[in-house]
Amino acid sequence: MDSEVGALRTVVLHRPGPELERLTPRNADRLLFDGIPWVERAQVEHDAFADLLRAEGVRVLLLGDVLRESLAAAPDAREAGIADAVDERALGRELAAAVFTELAGLDDDAVADALIGGRTFAELDVTGHSLVRAMAGPHDFAVDPLPNLMFTRDSSVRVGPRIVASSMGMPARRREASLVALAQRHHPELGAVAPTAPRDPSPVEGGDVLLLAPGVLAIGVGERTSPAGAESFARAMFADGLAHTVLAVPIAQRRATMHLDTVATMVDVDTMVIYPGVLDHLEAWTVRPDGPDGLTITGPEPFRPAAARAMGIDELRAVDTGVESVAAEREQWDDGNNTLAVTPGRVVAYERNVTTNARLADAGIEVLTIAGFELGSGRGGPRCLSCPWERAPLG
Repeated sequence: MDSEVGALRTVVLHRPGPELERLTPRNADRLLFDGIPWVERAQVEHDAFADLLRAEGVRVLLLGDVLRESLAAAPDAREAGIADAVDERALGRELAAAVFTELAGLDDDAVADALIGGRTFAELDVTGHSLVRAMAGPHDFAVDPLPNLMFTRDSSVRVGPRIVASSMGMPARRREASLVALAQRHHPELGAVAPTAPRDPSPVEGGDVLLLAPGVLAIGVGERTSPAGAESFARAMFADGLAHTVLAVPIAQRRATMHLDTVATMVDVDTMVIYPGVLDHLEAWTVRPDGPDGLTITGPEPFRPAAARAMGIDELRAVDTGVESVAAEREQWDDGNNTLAVTPGRVVAYERNVTTNARLADAGIEVLTIAGFELGSGRGGPRCLSCPWERAPLG
């Protein structure tokens, strides 16, 4: 897979489920949600998204099914997934061992549900003397849920013939990437795709990685991806021959711009939709694999000229949402710039972002809309909700 816009053939989604029902006003902030979603409505919206993609000829794989098939295919995957979910640092050695033993006795479907949806102490039949257990409330988590799992873009990135597991920047999401990697690695079909690992565990998340063109990547550096993470990712891409240029793009370290794809996404081979608040300010450091230490780093310079030069085009067109305004700021917050291309010039977007969608249509981009009232409560749009697994090559 060499671009963001080649005809989408296969995608991995995660249908939201009981893990969202774990959210309360008490824990939502820790679990990175700005509100408490209506789960049934989120499922209806997600089903409509998946159905739209299928109608476009896209094969949709659901992550929950992938995980269950992996657990059934590889018994050692069960033990690895449970061991990763049971945090000895939080539970203590004895209680962690008891929780592990109980989860290990479940069938594959129940293990998958526990790994995704978590388990409270009230849901476990764990006995024995433990200060943690004595002081915990019945609805405290023995195993944390993964409510952000539906944003499958962030936890892994497909680049060319390889899959790269992310190193998540926020504690609430760190187990998420390892669970997705486990599900992919042991799956009878997806496991055939070889993994590539960044050189170190520095944070880098998939929402910050844009495949601008064959061999050209942009990596946002901000709240979720560090400079070290961007460098580690770039070195891995160069080592495996997956890129010849990486553009490191600084973005504001705040919730509204948590990833690069919250302010800019590709909508055609030479066009991106971009938030006007950053249109004239985005810069890039250009990284190539030909320096004395394995890297040449130049910059910074304005992002669009740097990207166009690396992509081998005259200009990287930008569709913005008009003059910087309250409407533009509102739609950026509501993921107006977070689109998913199904073919060049044809994208999926949230229907509520009417100004952004109209600007895209005026620029010749066909917009397919979906509802996102509940899906967007975790701050993610159609691109965040999807991990493209196969696209038609652009070349």
